Amino acid sequence: MTSSITRVNPPSLPNEEGMGYSQISVVEAGRMAYVSGQCAWRTDGTPIPKDLAEQTRLAAQSAKAALDALAAGPEDIAILRCYIKDLTPDRLNQAFPVLLEMLDGAEPSLTGIGVAALALPDLQIELELTVRLPA
Repeated sequence: MTSSITRVNPPSLPNEEGMGYSQISVVEAGRMAYVSGQCAWRTDGTPIPKDLAEQTRLAAQSAKAALDALAAGPEDIAILRCYIKDLTPDRLNQAFPVLLEMLDGAEPSLTGIGVAALALPDLQIELELTVRLPA
């Protein structure tokens, strides 16, 4: 079976393959799913943790639950948008290892976006996915 998404890192762009993501994701025709931003909200109402890495872990768990509901996996993510409050290199370094663990080597196109605020004052990260549904 061939992949429904081809990852491309042309020589005219920085090769980010070793960083865990790709510059371009070419998606074969098929059904797509757009997953709303997933964050550190818990269904049991437990307070939002203060630690960015822990918030990233919870957001990644929610993103994984969305993928499971779609019968999809990390390899089916065409693009992952990562919104981080007050983005700095240090904060990116806190979140990125957790994201790489969630992606499990899939290397989708990835955009990190620094924002001033998210839906609630305590939220620090939100993950939005565009997913090509498996056949």
